[in-house]
Amino acid sequence: MEFRPRNYRDEEEALALPRSRAVTHPLSSRSLSFHKVEVIDDEKIDFYDPLRGPSAHAIDVEDFQNDASTTGLSSEDSIQVQAKEWTSFKRLLMQRFSSSKMVSVATTSDVIVRNDKIYQKSSSMHLQELDDPQKFAEEGAKVITWQEYVSRLHELKDEISRAWRAEDRVTSLKLSIKAWLRLKKWRGMKRMRIMIHKRCKIHVARLLMDTSVSQFYPTLFVLATDVMDMLGDMVWERIKRKAEFSEDGTTICSLRTLSQAIFALMPKKLATTGSAKLVPLESFFHACEVLICSSINNLNRLVMMTRGVADPLASSYCRLYMVHCAQKLLTCDREYLISCTNDIKIVLMRMISEKEATYRNSSANKRLLVSLMEPTIEYIMKCIFKDEHQRQVGNILVKLGLGRNESELFGKFSFVSIILHHLLKELPNEVVSSNATEILHLIESCNDYSFDQCLNYRLLGFRLGEMGSQMNINAIIDKVIQVVAHFNSLDKYLKVVDAYVDIVLQNQMTEDSYLDAILEGISNRACNKEIDESELGSLQSIFSKLLAHFNNLEDIFALNRFFEILDVMYGSSRNIINMYILNIATRNGHIHDPATIQLLLEISQSLHDGIDLFNMKDNDIQQPGHLISRFVQMVDYGIEMEHHLTFLVECRAAFGSIEELKETLVHSCNCLAIKAMKEAKKHMNFVKSCIAFSEVTIPSIPACHKQLNLYLETAEVALVCGLVSHSDGLIDSAVRCLQTLDLMDGFQMLIDVEAVLSLIQKLCSLLVMVPGDPERGATFIPKSLLSLVSSQSWITPKVRTRILCAIISLSATLSQNKLPYHPNNLECLNLEHAFDGFSLLSKKILGNDLLFFGDSSYLQDLVSLSEFVLKELCDVIQQEPSQAARGSMALEACNCIASSFKVNPEILCICSSLIETAQVCLSSNNKYLQSTMELLGQNLASFSAAPSISVG
Repeated sequence: MEFRPRNYRDEEEALALPRSRAVTHPLSSRSLSFHKVEVIDDEKIDFYDPLRGPSAHAIDVEDFQNDASTTGLSSEDSIQVQAKEWTSFKRLLMQRFSSSKMVSVATTSDVIVRNDKIYQKSSSMHLQELDDPQKFAEEGAKVITWQEYVSRLHELKDEISRAWRAEDRVTSLKLSIKAWLRLKKWRGMKRMRIMIHKRCKIHVARLLMDTSVSQFYPTLFVLATDVMDMLGDMVWERIKRKAEFSEDGTTICSLRTLSQAIFALMPKKLATTGSAKLVPLESFFHACEVLICSSINNLNRLVMMTRGVADPLASSYCRLYMVHCAQKLLTCDREYLISCTNDIKIVLMRMISEKEATYRNSSANKRLLVSLMEPTIEYIMKCIFKDEHQRQVGNILVKLGLGRNESELFGKFSFVSIILHHLLKELPNEVVSSNATEILHLIESCNDYSFDQCLNYRLLGFRLGEMGSQMNINAIIDKVIQVVAHFNSLDKYLKVVDAYVDIVLQNQMTEDSYLDAILEGISNRACNKEIDESELGSLQSIFSKLLAHFNNLEDIFALNRFFEILDVMYGSSRNIINMYILNIATRNGHIHDPATIQLLLEISQSLHDGIDLFNMKDNDIQQPGHLISRFVQMVDYGIEMEHHLTFLVECRAAFGSIEELKETLVHSCNCLAIKAMKEAKKHMNFVKSCIAFSEVTIPSIPACHKQLNLYLETAEVALVCGLVSHSDGLIDSAVRCLQTLDLMDGFQMLIDVEAVLSLIQKLCSLLVMVPGDPERGATFIPKSLLSLVSSQSWITPKVRTRILCAIISLSATLSQNKLPYHPNNLECLNLEHAFDGFSLLSKKILGNDLLFFGDSSYLQDLVSLSEFVLKELCDVIQQEPSQAARGSMALEACNCIASSFKVNPEILCICSSLIETAQVCLSSNNKYLQSTMELLGQNLASFSAAPSISVG
């Protein structure tokens, strides 16, 4: 068996493709003419990529928007949208005012407390309750949790609905009475003798009269109105069906006319105003039910009815329910909404002006009451300005008391801060922009406890920021900075300036003193106190906007008091800002400035120290680790290579827990060694220090396949730098790493077998350049790989076949009189003046073609190794269970053998056997099979089919 001699230079020239200079770069952007479709005939059109040009079937966004604006929604769709909005509003209302307090419930309500004993009230008990309802309520009360209360009511509501759908009307109405009993934790309520259906709904509505447990009131409102709406809808549909249609389906009359007559006959006392004649709350809610099918003219009568409800909280939610019902009418009228807002404003102004005399009138209770009334204000404001044109906004503002006429808006008028807040939320952008200065003065004059004044300044800033650049913005910013300068609270200061930083950056006002003044104010208030969570959130927001605006680190680090403020931050907010800074630092190329590198190193250390390695998931650690690794990779000290190596050593000590960083450190150190050799100004000891750094760092990486890759990379660097002994040691470490690859507990399942196979093939290619060790023999490493193939369980027959083919190719290459490539000793070449008298050949690392030139034992070792590998190869192929894979493996082995050995009967038999295996396993039309047979026909002139034999 002999190896086929090869001339690699001639083969390269023969197989090289002709080259010509391209007119344009293949990755450059092409003009539109390159992507035009040319029509050859009416039948055939060239392929057209829809991503490269405008499509004839594409939807124009402007046309789509214009169509949507002119189409509008039908009345049924609008009702559905309104119902979804109301459902979402109620859910948010319950979440916002959820309570963990206990609720007192009457024990006589067995459906609430689920007692086995049923209480029967005698007439004497009933009289006692009427005489002393407070005492009776206290004796017959049981305390349950708020969650139990809500859960049981939802269950009861479902029972009512199921009974009604099952045509069991009596049971449904009885359950409705029980629902009222369950909700009746309010004490001393009068009983009324009314019809059963009206009693169900009205008793539920009467629950809203008692506001003693105010924190629970919004939840009670949602639960009570849910029951009322459900009962009303069920009974209404049944009445409507019975009234409008006879049993045979004939139309009788329209129920709308009948309902209008019913509403007109309601007692006139329901429409009286003032507190002298108070309206029964249950009557109001019943009137709202009738309103749904009544005339829009009755809205003003309902507004006046709400004025008869004395309690501010109850009257507020009466208005909320009325507006909810009125929205189903799809009316464009805004008068009743404006009247509701003005009524609420009067109530709030009266509360604000009252002196603190009792506990119930204390500031804390008033603030709680205002917060409970806020959802009503918010909902009404949304309804006022929904689908409202700008030209009608002025008239609305005048009616709300914010102007004498439409040309003089937002003057010095008395207003309530919380109503102003929700008004600013809903105003059109153009109105806010054109009246910004006047709104600022209005906010300044509205400084009551109903709402924090700084939040109105903040909201105005966000609204102005939505419109981008605008006129007279300097005067607004000047006024805001004057206002916030008097804030002693850091939290309030940050909330306001956070909104106006956007405006300063959008209008390119960074060169003025505004930004410096803002940061100065933050520093003066933050550096002398401990920052709480809300303040950290505002600081994070401000810093994120600054970092997003500036493109380079120099501008960011030059900001006034930037690092002083950054130092007071901590926790997740600090980590987010640190990651933002590192992201900016690594996206614009290499970092050369030593001062910047030191600052970024400190920021990276702060980020690393802020990561909770034990409680964080791997995905949460990956992003900070990747940014730190990217920063280390982008550092470049230029000719100061000792500083660069020192920097890498510091990073290894500081970030030892980041696996990705260790890989980056090895890559960077290897690049530094190559750079030092090219510069020709560094002593060999520096290069050895770089190689030693990599050798020490690689074992600390837990992933074995990553260690293998880094060992091979460092071995290449050492070989190029002329450090053959270092290269041998690194290759030995790589082989040991391969041998222990399947001994890692729990790690074997994570091995990428294809990646490991690629690294083994890379090792075989590297061994072509590595001088053989005369003591151990030139084939020591290939034999170690062969031993590995036989011993490792994770190596499949397919992988084993490719490794054996790589060993054959390596043996054939090492047998050549001239190797295809040699590593040059760059240090010797660059210091040629120091080695006068030596030839160029002596300044190269001697390859095996020179070290073992004329040594017959060297060739015999290669041949012996190849014979053993060939035998193993033929056996391994037959072990593959998959027929298609076995055929491909046979063809791959056949190609390798034909290109490595001279033709002789032994090689001919082996190739014939492999071709027969491929023909059995693959189709005769297989392209790989056909090309392999062509190659054999060219290289093996005497090739013909022959019986397979084993290699001995």
